[in-house]
Amino acid sequence: MSGETSAMEQTRSAEGPVAPRIRTALGAVLIGVVGLLGLTAVVLTARHGSVLPIDRAAHTWSLHHQPAALVALARVVTATGTGVFPYAAAVAAGLTAGRDIRHRLAYAAGALAFLLLGQALRFGLMETIGRPRPAVGDWATHASGFAFPSGHATTSALMAGLLVAAIGHRARLRRARAAGSGSGSGRSIGTAAVAVLLGCWAAAVGMSRVLLGVHWVTDVVAGWLFAAVWLGLGAALIRTALPAHRR
Repeated sequence: MSGETSAMEQTRSAEGPVAPRIRTALGAVLIGVVGLLGLTAVVLTARHGSVLPIDRAAHTWSLHHQPAALVALARVVTATGTGVFPYAAAVAAGLTAGRDIRHRLAYAAGALAFLLLGQALRFGLMETIGRPRPAVGDWATHASGFAFPSGHATTSALMAGLLVAAIGHRARLRRARAAGSGSGSGRSIGTAAVAVLLGCWAAAVGMSRVLLGVHWVTDVVAGWLFAAVWLGLGAALIRTALPAHRR
């Protein structure tokens, strides 16, 4: 009996960290879904009427705060949220997370597919809602398609999430190999610092779209919420479907 109890305790201790992470991921999904649905309802209600007050205020502010140097910087930042860069970053995230060649290639393919599918869903939502952008005369950079949710905001947030997850997973693998060495705290601090930097970068990409006059601020918020939902679903699926020894 004591042997069975010990085995059960070992199983619980091994699985313990997983359940809270799944709950955290699903919590992010719930918050994101509620926020996104609420914001979508508001946008649809006002789509054929006046611009939302918060959107008008942010847009007006951006039009009056566009020095040449800031616009040039915003164009550079916004360029990192589109084109080849997001997909290269997704592949890099997969290659970083894997513990050997086979896992790295599989993770790279999975991360790329995850990003592509998320982009397809976002595009479908954007086309369905069909929200117009601000007036073309207010644009300080090129843009195309409808406004809601912002593609740049969504893509950069997904990129940041994938990279943070990959770096965090890599750090856990290293800590597991170096257990008891006492050298893990520095890596944890480094991982947290990278996560903060990536989060700031994703936020900067989203806000650059408002500053450049090509998106309403609620488009950007919707992009972030969509990314939170998609990342949360992905994290929960991985934690549920894959045993720890296969990750």
